[in-house]
Amino acid sequence: MSKRAWALVAATLVSIIYGVTFTIAKDVMPRYVEPFGFIVLRVGGSVILFWLLSFFGPKEKIARTDFPRIAAAALFGVAFNMLTFFKGLSYTSPIMGAVLMVSTPMIVLVLSALLMKERMKTSKILGIVLGLIGTVTLILYGKSVVNASNATLGNLLVFVNAVSYGFYLIIVKKLMDKYNAFTFVKWIYTFGFLMVLPFGWSEFQAIAWPTLGIDILWKIGFVVVFSTFLTYLLNLVSMRELKPTTVAVFIYLQPLFATFFAVSLGKDDVNLIKLLSAGLIFAGVYLVTRKK
Repeated sequence: MSKRAWALVAATLVSIIYGVTFTIAKDVMPRYVEPFGFIVLRVGGSVILFWLLSFFGPKEKIARTDFPRIAAAALFGVAFNMLTFFKGLSYTSPIMGAVLMVSTPMIVLVLSALLMKERMKTSKILGIVLGLIGTVTLILYGKSVVNASNATLGNLLVFVNAVSYGFYLIIVKKLMDKYNAFTFVKWIYTFGFLMVLPFGWSEFQAIAWPTLGIDILWKIGFVVVFSTFLTYLLNLVSMRELKPTTVAVFIYLQPLFATFFAVSLGKDDVNLIKLLSAGLIFAGVYLVTRKK
């Protein structure tokens, strides 16, 4: 299998894991763990795992001049990204949050054109639009919008999160071209942990560990190990071979896999609209990821 094929597989696996995470994380928050406390758990657990993994990885020294870029990647890809998303989700409905999240590929395409002078090809724009239509239809169809305490602020925060992640994909690309992923990802998460700690420490301390059942502990472990640690590694693998716009378009697959997961648990059903939405999403991903 070619390096590009491996990168596409990695990006697809990330979408599958994130799709499952929406259901699993909702069982934990906010009943057992508050949003910012959960972020401290996610980032802190991942820091430990990345540092342990780094002892088995290649030994490279990071130039001092690259640490500001690593700090910026930590800000946009870990701290600001997670804090605004989790807080926004607590104010708005999950449906609106998911709809806004799929604006990320559009944002990355525009940022890439402005900052990286990447050409906006017609097929790419068409693929992103098709994926956007399919995803919005999939998320909205047949589901009621739950009460939102402050939908305007929540929607704004989720949109800011999408912009933040778009910046991260572009910032980290230059690090990928220079270093092995294992060399700098531990530093991204170390900086990110220091950034989120002041916001989530009190909520982390408030977790009543003795009252958490095995089921909830397993779900917390899944989010730390798979949804955070493994997905960031897989994202870095995919970004080594793919452009930021290509990686971003895989966000469209997340609600699709989330629906498949819900159907398998008997929490949702399959109908013609959902099948057509899935077709539009796959068509969009194909148009963006195909070679010239």
